Amino acid sequence: MQISIGCDHAGFELKERVKQYLKDSDHQIDDQGTFNCASTDYPDFAATVAQTVSEARSERGILICGTGIGMSITANKVAGVRAALCHSVETARLSRQHNDSNVLAIGARVLEPELALAIVEEWLQAQFEGGRHQKRLDKIELLEDKGVTQVE
Repeated sequence: MQISIGCDHAGFELKERVKQYLKDSDHQIDDQGTFNCASTDYPDFAATVAQTVSEARSERGILICGTGIGMSITANKVAGVRAALCHSVETARLSRQHNDSNVLAIGARVLEPELALAIVEEWLQAQFEGGRHQKRLDKIELLEDKGVTQVE
């Protein structure tokens, strides 16, 4: 799988661990930075990763900052991106099964590295269930594409 990954300074060390896990699992990695612990602005990296997913240059994206909150907020501003902030293996699985999330956001300051890797693994393995969940994604797409403010 082609995966775009990005982080800010708070997520740099965890990003490097996740990158190694992904490489060991035979995924193709597109590292969008940051490349050290110097202070950076998370929206820059979130937008870049989200754009690669939106434009289908990557199948999925992974974003890491201190809490994952800023990254998820930013990524969800990009059309076609369904970024999920996950803090457990269960939220990772459900974000794929029910929401077909294509970007994972995690927090380096709030997760132990082993749990973060377990979340990534579950998120990569889980599959979208479709069915009743698809109509909900269709409503999200209406909001996104048509500028609709209410769906029925």
